[in-house]
Amino acid sequence: MSEERRRELGQFLRDRRGNLVRAELGLPPIGRSRTLGLRREEVASFAAVSVTWYTWLEQGREINASRQVLEAIARVLGLTGAEKSYLLALGGYAPVPDAEVAVIEEPPAHVKRLLDSVDFPAFAVAPDWGIAGWNRAYAGLYSRIAAVDLADRNLLWLIFTDPHLREMLPDWEETSRHFVAEFRAEAGARLGSAAHTTLINRLIEASPEFAKLWADRGVERFASRQRVFLHPAVGELVFEQHRLAPSDAPELHLVMYAPVPGTPTSDRMRALVEG
Repeated sequence: MSEERRRELGQFLRDRRGNLVRAELGLPPIGRSRTLGLRREEVASFAAVSVTWYTWLEQGREINASRQVLEAIARVLGLTGAEKSYLLALGGYAPVPDAEVAVIEEPPAHVKRLLDSVDFPAFAVAPDWGIAGWNRAYAGLYSRIAAVDLADRNLLWLIFTDPHLREMLPDWEETSRHFVAEFRAEAGARLGSAAHTTLINRLIEASPEFAKLWADRGVERFASRQRVFLHPAVGELVFEQHRLAPSDAPELHLVMYAPVPGTPTSDRMRALVEG
């Protein structure tokens, strides 16, 4: 396990331990006013590990934790499924992708044909969330995409640094929170790689909002959900966002925005693309 991942694992455990409500676990307050957080001794006892060993784990020391022990700690801390998967990935118990991800400038031809075959916005995302390809409808929705430099053509980077895109998202705060939590869940095994570190450091420097969300250490799995855009030319567009993974191009995810029935989204998208 890399030093970066050990540090993140320790900080993640400290954060989650400190946020637990003692009364919900049947435990009395610590002192007169402290109602949040378990002691390290309590976590260690409930997980059936030594206090010293658990303390070292939180301190990021160079020790090895078994999958069973991490699962026990996850149970004690009440982690969600996504948080548990993230913890296991940090501990080395997940399929570990290549540490360094090559920049994918465009998807394979058959994936590009699939994107072009749908008449609603769709694009391909690389493991580092770089946007590798898109169809005509997506270019109609986000007209700046073709002009963005390759180094900046990253979904996370654009959400936090492009004011044009931000103006199109009436729920920007919620959307950006989801994006950061999903990115963290997927990037756990790559923590410490040069590409990951460079992207995160650039974002922290460029966006105080990102810096705060990243420090909060939210973790969640991707979930299909409704997305609303306020397009400057045609007005409100309402989609269902879905994500697919081609079995023969597993390094890519295809994100698709399907127009919500009963809204004028299909007609407005058609006017954007054909106009």
